[in-house]
Amino acid sequence: MKEKIAPAPLSLAPATARRILAPVRRAGATFARAHPGEPGARQPVHTVYGGAHLFRFDSASKLGGLARRALEEHAPSAGAFAEAIALQPPEGKPSGEFAGTIYSRVRAKLEREPVEDFRIDFEDGYGYRPDTEEDGHALGAAREVARGMRERTLPPFIGVRVKPLSPERGERALRTLDLFVTALVREAKRLPDGFVVTLPKVTMPEQCAALARALAALEARSRLPRGSLRLELMVETPQAILNGRGLAGLPDLVAASGGRCVAAHFGTYDYTAACGITAPHQTMTHPACEFAKQVMKVALAGTPVTLSDGATNVLPVRPHRAAHGGPRLTRQQEQENRAAVRRAWRLHFEDVRSSLRSGYYQGWDLHPAQLPTRYAAVYSFFLEGLEAAAARLRALVEAAPTTLVGDVFDDAASGQGLLNYFRRGVACGAITPEEAHASGLTLEELRTRSLSAILRARRPPAHRSGGPP
Repeated sequence: MKEKIAPAPLSLAPATARRILAPVRRAGATFARAHPGEPGARQPVHTVYGGAHLFRFDSASKLGGLARRALEEHAPSAGAFAEAIALQPPEGKPSGEFAGTIYSRVRAKLEREPVEDFRIDFEDGYGYRPDTEEDGHALGAAREVARGMRERTLPPFIGVRVKPLSPERGERALRTLDLFVTALVREAKRLPDGFVVTLPKVTMPEQCAALARALAALEARSRLPRGSLRLELMVETPQAILNGRGLAGLPDLVAASGGRCVAAHFGTYDYTAACGITAPHQTMTHPACEFAKQVMKVALAGTPVTLSDGATNVLPVRPHRAAHGGPRLTRQQEQENRAAVRRAWRLHFEDVRSSLRSGYYQGWDLHPAQLPTRYAAVYSFFLEGLEAAAARLRALVEAAPTTLVGDVFDDAASGQGLLNYFRRGVACGAITPEEAHASGLTLEELRTRSLSAILRARRPPAHRSGGPP
């Protein structure tokens, strides 16, 4: 017969402990609502923007054609493309095999879905025009989007960038937005999938609140579901990073958006200009940009607001062009053209890779010839570590909550990072479903976003109910 053990004496009664922890529980519930984690929906790997006056229902496919033409002209083979962007194969994998995989997947992407996200621009890519002209372009762009919806030619994500809600341009911005949304809904009866309104050059919460009120009014007038008009912020000013009180500005900007803010996009060149940085040094990897982007990550960590990096403004364009009906380019001019494009490709490839290493999985592209290097950078980033990541995640899921594989010790945090790696890699097309299966997880499990949830679901029933093992 076992001897009964008297319970250890407590100084805090259970009711006292519950009373002490009550504020923590309330604060925890508030924190959980504000920090639900990354959204489960797909995030595009880039945003391509173009002036509203140029947008057509088939702009995405035309950009894809231009991108394929640039690839064929300046890198007609896998080896030439790998050389152009200084592609490095993973350790132990033949360079030709890796280059061939990247090249074939980039070409397939440019055929299938060359643009993931497009922003119809009424700001920097459009300029200032007479009001009657901008009115016409707003209506014309809406008609083109409606046609694209009918003919299924739009990219998976699309939106419109208006002018800033500054005292000087605010009314013009809202008028353009009103004309565009009203005309679009009148013709298409709904919004396109993945639609968002981009607000540039934000400096104060009042601008976000004003746009949120305008979107609510447009929903009511157009009989759209409440909350269907979402917004994203362009982080282009120092005040959006640190406000006048020296605090991170983004939480207040997001809060003022009334639950409509889904993304924050960094604007490299406006931001560096506002910091007094001269043109030759306005790059994505400037320390001022790195600081700002790390503040963005910390300020919005755990929230459903996704982040996007800026753009590389050195474009892969040819310095020499043959005049129509004129003499052909010399061999030297053709060589200079190829060298210029390849230099810009390599810079763009390195910039995208730098963003990915910093946890920025989206960026902006300014030219169709940047599409090949965008996808090459994304695909190589995910594929070069595929085998090791699959082995680590498979061992973690199948063996125990903590696992040692080689010289890397995995716990729940690194396991969640591995899960994120596969989830994003599959979503962007870098990793095929067959390759993802090597992780030991199904596609449905990868989409759950939570390693803890996967491990709980895989535990035997007795473990889940708290019974003996």
